[in-house]
Amino acid sequence: MVLADLGAKALTLLPAEAAHKASLKALKAGLGPKLPGKADPVLATSIAGIELAHPVGLAAGYDKNGEAPDALLAAGFAFVELGAVTPRPQAGNPQPRLFRLSEDRAVINRMGFNNEGLDALKARLEARAGKPGIVGINLGANKDSEDRAGDYVTLVKSLKGLASFFTVNISSPNTPGLRDMQGAEALNDLLKRVNDARWTEPVFLKVAPDLDEAGIEAITRAALDNRMSGLIVSNTTLARPDTLKSRHKGEAGGLSGAPLTDMSNSVLRRFRQLVGADLPLIGVGGINSVESAYARIRSGASALQLYTALVYEGPGLVGRLRDGLAARLKADGYASLADAVGVDA
Repeated sequence: MVLADLGAKALTLLPAEAAHKASLKALKAGLGPKLPGKADPVLATSIAGIELAHPVGLAAGYDKNGEAPDALLAAGFAFVELGAVTPRPQAGNPQPRLFRLSEDRAVINRMGFNNEGLDALKARLEARAGKPGIVGINLGANKDSEDRAGDYVTLVKSLKGLASFFTVNISSPNTPGLRDMQGAEALNDLLKRVNDARWTEPVFLKVAPDLDEAGIEAITRAALDNRMSGLIVSNTTLARPDTLKSRHKGEAGGLSGAPLTDMSNSVLRRFRQLVGADLPLIGVGGINSVESAYARIRSGASALQLYTALVYEGPGLVGRLRDGLAARLKADGYASLADAVGVDA
């Protein structure tokens, strides 16, 4: 993994979006890293009926079109989330739309759900049918859709049987008006329609970190009332902390990476307090070390997702988190990861 980390560092010499495409191309060519060894049994966890060898997964946004899920699983992720996918192909926002904030260990993106669309993703998933590995799909709505809730229903109906789980993403800040669907009335209508369309796959709801207490409570009620399988907390933020140093800090879009750590952890902890012990939570946002990963578990996450941290820490981070979390759990006397979930909530 040392060579892979050096390769990731070299990619930072390219513009951000070009580096993303180059890394994906390398994975498709079989040049991706391979994480040796197996996860310590103390890390085994179950989330919404999905059995994971360890809690570290890849967040949506990297492999939008399902081009390299098996290479990503081989790199050590316990699960991979593809997408976001929309029913129709979508070019996304004009470039440049992806910015590294290197001094802040952060990224700002305003990609705008750029993807090849449902048909392209479905064909790739059908081609890998029967292969092992936990692969989920992040669902989005087309920017110009007249019925955005209908877009999610279309995706669920078309992709059922091809994914380990679905994620309803209404928290991206880069599609105008999308976050309005987090309001109580619109959210309940959406989740009811998705439930009516679902088959057997778990369905998670991905939420924003920029929620006030009323918003958190409304989403909690909607998630419980509509029998969501769990929540993914959280997406990128529109906030711009005063501590940001990069010249790109004023760019429009969602901020991810280290500046999101405390905000996302705090929102996740509040959701855990409200939903109780039974509803699974996946923690994402600013997880870049064993310490931040362990804190997220203790705040209430049964599983974790990474993306931005890989830009700065390299793919070796996956193995360091896997092994480091096992050591921390054992040092604190926990017999299983589940025993540590939410102890600080």
